[in-house]
Amino acid sequence: MLYTKRGDDGTTKTFGCDQRISKSSAIAEALGAMDEINSFLGMCKIKSAEKNFVFNGENISDTVHGIQETLFIIQAELAGADKKVGEEKVLELEKLINEIEIAMPPIKTFFISGGTELGATFDVARTMARRAERRVVGVSEEGQRPIGDNTKKYLNRLSSILYALARLSNHLSGIVETPPSYK
Repeated sequence: MLYTKRGDDGTTKTFGCDQRISKSSAIAEALGAMDEINSFLGMCKIKSAEKNFVFNGENISDTVHGIQETLFIIQAELAGADKKVGEEKVLELEKLINEIEIAMPPIKTFFISGGTELGATFDVARTMARRAERRVVGVSEEGQRPIGDNTKKYLNRLSSILYALARLSNHLSGIVETPPSYK
């Protein structure tokens, strides 16, 4: 059954916790933000697969899938499971960000989102990732859940990789990025 009716009173339960919490609690908000970014990355993955974009021999859609897998680890950690993001996941993102940066024209200014549909989709994902990071950091700062250092680092790199993938998608499509005119 797809519903239990247990949340009808506005409460929910997290992993390993017998007591119910408000669906508006910081943990529920963080889990919701993580769910949003992970779900939206599904859109990025499908749109990348449609374009069949490849970088360094790997389909970008596979790269996005790997990110989604790691986000499930973060969601489990946030819910109270004994799961943690390892340092290798952070290093993988850093390596990919650096490789994309080397392949792209240097950044000298901000760019207006929307060069391509895929690039804009990655930009929306980037903003969702930043919100999710803020929510998870809030849970950690409020002492509601211990959040691992590598998890925080991974979430911080997540918006960077999504920005890099937005730029790369535009670049692979032959689109030149447009800076704001500030007029």
